[in-house]
Amino acid sequence: MFKSRGSRTATLTVCATFLLATSACGTDTPEETPTQQARLYGTDGNMLNSFPAELKDRADLVDGMKGTTPLTPLPEDFKSRLRSVEPKLTDYLYSAETYDAVVISALAAQLAGSTDPAAIARQIVGVTNGGQRCEDVAGCLTLARAGQDIQYRSVSLTRAGFTDAGEPATASYATLHFDGQQINDGKTEFVGAGEESAASTKNPPKGSKQPTGDADREDGSPLVIGGLLPKTGELAIAYPPMAAGAELAIKEINAAGGVLGDPVTWAEGDDGTSPTVAKATVAKHIADGVPVIIGAGGSGISLAVLPDVVQAGRILFSPSNTDDGLTTADDKGLYFRTAPPDSLQGRALADVILRDGSQRVAIIARKDSYGEGLQAVVRKELERAGISADRLKLLTYQPPEGEDAPPVDFGAGAKEVKDFGADAVLLIGFGESAQVIRALADAGVQIRH
Repeated sequence: MFKSRGSRTATLTVCATFLLATSACGTDTPEETPTQQARLYGTDGNMLNSFPAELKDRADLVDGMKGTTPLTPLPEDFKSRLRSVEPKLTDYLYSAETYDAVVISALAAQLAGSTDPAAIARQIVGVTNGGQRCEDVAGCLTLARAGQDIQYRSVSLTRAGFTDAGEPATASYATLHFDGQQINDGKTEFVGAGEESAASTKNPPKGSKQPTGDADREDGSPLVIGGLLPKTGELAIAYPPMAAGAELAIKEINAAGGVLGDPVTWAEGDDGTSPTVAKATVAKHIADGVPVIIGAGGSGISLAVLPDVVQAGRILFSPSNTDDGLTTADDKGLYFRTAPPDSLQGRALADVILRDGSQRVAIIARKDSYGEGLQAVVRKELERAGISADRLKLLTYQPPEGEDAPPVDFGAGAKEVKDFGADAVLLIGFGESAQVIRALADAGVQIRH
């Protein structure tokens, strides 16, 4: 049906208002292509309630971001005990793993009957396998003082003990969601990973009974445990829950009578998320005769200091290292961790991305063993699920080292992500990954909320 010029103009006006991106009105105006939106995904280094503050006035960019982190459903009782030592605690990431690393070290020393690092190291894997099951510090210490072989189970170690390599055989992962610039606990989902059959079946040395009467001072007591946690640096956003976990463990160990007849001492130490800072802290712990060092926070930092620790014959026990490469590191049996390797997390993370139907995925990682290691695992899992290599874009950035380092410049990389047309962007990093999100937004990447 023909229309007058006036009616045609009116029709065009309506179409321009309501149907801009369609050709339903049959105008001569070219179609506008809808802008591709990209959903943000994160990992354990940035899926924290403290992370949005890193974006300052643009904190709303994280709304809708989701990701995975090694996390066991924490009992309310444990959270309450953590808050008793740190009332302002808002995150619990790696708090359980830190708590368990300290407790396992104490139990191993008690069973060894000595603070000698080599003797303690020989007991650590056995503390988590075989023997009589115990789930609280006081009960486990009572058994250890009697020389009883034990099977420690607690907040992060629930299904199985350590492998021969000194790391968890099984793990639990949580899928977290940012809503309104904070993690919505109501949306958190948990999934298990790993195989219980991978746990070690080797028998540890027979436990030593604690002598009655006067303590034998030749055992090297009191036990001193040194910290190597990220009090400063790019991973400092994860420090509060880790510090609270260590403090709670020391408090409860000493309330239960301590180790080898004396209270356990905590020697605080910063890894600075920097090899330079961490090496200085390790050197001080070694000079002070500290047998067990809890840390470092980042996998790359642990790899940097491990040769120094091993050469000195000390123990390095991390609650948060996930790099697969640490499983086979030359540690002379002196490196342990309560955090699971990224071979397990990579599968969980790929599954989260795939469930959202993503077709073009950009994986951006900090250029270190943690970032590049997890990036490789996720890429492998996505390709295995059918995402072809041409639909994956891998990018890295140089993480800043030190408090005075300039911020990450990801401008060129952000433009690559935009030109690639990613509908999913995975950020593997720590606090500095906020600069990557800013760069993406500045480059015109439409972040999906």
